[in-house]
Amino acid sequence: MSNSPGYAELSVNGLWKNNAALVQLLGLCPLLAVSGTVVNALGLGLATIFVLICSNTAVSLIRNVVADAVRLPAFVMIIASFTTCISLLMQAYAYELYQILGIFIPLIVTNCAILGRADAFASKNPLLPSMYDGFIMGLGFALVLVLLGAMRELAGTGALFADMHLLFGAGAEHWKVTVFADYPGFIVAVVPPGAFLFAGLLIALKNIIDARIKAREEARKTKPVSGSKRVRVTGTIR
Repeated sequence: MSNSPGYAELSVNGLWKNNAALVQLLGLCPLLAVSGTVVNALGLGLATIFVLICSNTAVSLIRNVVADAVRLPAFVMIIASFTTCISLLMQAYAYELYQILGIFIPLIVTNCAILGRADAFASKNPLLPSMYDGFIMGLGFALVLVLLGAMRELAGTGALFADMHLLFGAGAEHWKVTVFADYPGFIVAVVPPGAFLFAGLLIALKNIIDARIKAREEARKTKPVSGSKRVRVTGTIR
């Protein structure tokens, strides 16, 4: 389509204005369930990016040949196929992490953010913009996942990047960073109630930033113009 949004607009929407996790509030089940540590969040985030890119690519390629009556079932089958691929890849190369993430890898199929992008964007736009949209929307979701995982891991254990070898191999065994020595731990941070708490903080922070940006833009628009002004007077002055 000739009126496809530009890459800059897609980037801003995917990372900030239309972020799947902070604005659309899609995929909250895995977002809250597996974000107890950075490695868990990063593993699911990378899997989601892979499925988003591949499904958007496939949907864009077939967008002109799929009948409307079977469009959504076809999209679900495509997403399920790529979810199976990433599931098998994780079983082969990151089996321990796959076991920790458990059911939330297969549940990528039901992530509304993925089906939503396939139906709302990829089915209406050419290949390259659709691929980029999948990447940037997945990246926005993954960044929130990792940030939430870092906040919860730090608050819960006083350390960061524990067990990174589950994703990156034996070379990452010593990546753990102890930020607070002799930290007693804050168990609420790493259990489901903590996920709601920290996710709410992130959403509130984004809303505050958006409000300040909007206020600054409005102030800039209403700012009076400095300097002398020419006044045109008609009629007779007495």
